[in-house]
Amino acid sequence: MNRFAILLFAAALGFAGTATAQNKINIFIGTGPTTGVYYPLGGGLADVLTKNVPNLNATAGTTAGSVANLQLMAQGKADVSFSMADASWDAFKGQDKFQGKPVALRALMVLYPNRMHVVSVDGTGVTKFADLRGKRVSTGAVNSATEVMATRLLDAYGLDAKKDIIQERLDPGKSADALKDRKLDAFFWVGGIPTSAVTELAATPGVKLKLIDHAEGVDNMVKKYGPLYVKDTIPAKSYPGQDQPNQIATVWNVLVANSSMSDQLAYDIVKTVFERREDLIRVHAESRNLDYKYQTAGAAVIPYHPGAMKYFAEKGVSLK
Repeated sequence: MNRFAILLFAAALGFAGTATAQNKINIFIGTGPTTGVYYPLGGGLADVLTKNVPNLNATAGTTAGSVANLQLMAQGKADVSFSMADASWDAFKGQDKFQGKPVALRALMVLYPNRMHVVSVDGTGVTKFADLRGKRVSTGAVNSATEVMATRLLDAYGLDAKKDIIQERLDPGKSADALKDRKLDAFFWVGGIPTSAVTELAATPGVKLKLIDHAEGVDNMVKKYGPLYVKDTIPAKSYPGQDQPNQIATVWNVLVANSSMSDQLAYDIVKTVFERREDLIRVHAESRNLDYKYQTAGAAVIPYHPGAMKYFAEKGVSLK
């Protein structure tokens, strides 16, 4: 089977949990929706690890995203996951969606900046963030980190997701389809660039993409939730027909593991990812952001795994 063809989530759960079969260690990697970046990158990661780490079989599967991945890790059904830093922080601390149920997580590495997209099209009446009031808006799939960040961004602008918009909870692919069919006026999506669902929407004949600026909300988000978010830009021409840069909020993506993972396996995973970085760049361009300079405590938010710390120490990387 081609490992880039990621197994269906329900089937993949059967491989979850670290176990030894025929002298191999099997791990399951939680990714995200099929139209996002976690999904293809997770498939590439599973392939790279399986080919290059002796006695390791890595399988990746689609999920709703960060929160769902972390819930699977709490249940022992995932060993490694992609997550936004804010979601992993909540899970580590046992707050928000993980209230009273902290998850034993450790960071393996900081991956790439996850950029908030507030997506609309011409004809919806949405030209600025305040125009979302009263509109039909998807805040992201249930148990996704997009939903967490969207709710916080709305709050930063004085809007309540339950009261001030007509809320839908769809993944990026379904959101883009609904917006195209005028069943939505806008949707939130936090992901790398380009995200295929947004690219396909923007390339649709007769559709003019509008990315809504919202960087002004970052200060209020930081004031309430801490230094998890930064002001950032989606450069012009990132998507078809996007003529102007989009001023946005960004949060880092982190690859996380259960704290019970052996130091050797954590070390091998991190070492292999950095040594095979070019293979992952061929899977998705965001892998170009895999860089030692981004490996800091501030970006990772949660503590690094000892195995990861050993690798970075060998490379002279300070994680402060």
